[in-house]
Amino acid sequence: MKKFLLAVGLLSIAGTALAAGKPCDELKSEIAAKIDANGASGYSLEVVEKGAAPSDHTVVGSCEGGTKEIVYKRG
Repeated sequence: MKKFLLAVGLLSIAGTALAAGKPCDELKSEIAAKIDANGASGYSLEVVEKGAAPSDHTVVGSCEGGTKEIVYKRG
């Protein structure tokens, strides 16, 4: 569990810093591939407007010039 949370945290930093200008669908696919590679299942990724993430979701990336965020929810 700790490794998984660390991976999500690192994805958040990397996704925001490296992919701010990427299209959301492309970045969402890349993040999903990394999470799947870590053996995770039973999660969802959604694209939302910046600042509109539900409280039970974690922001794991930023896309379309920082105007949208990709959020992660386990379960």
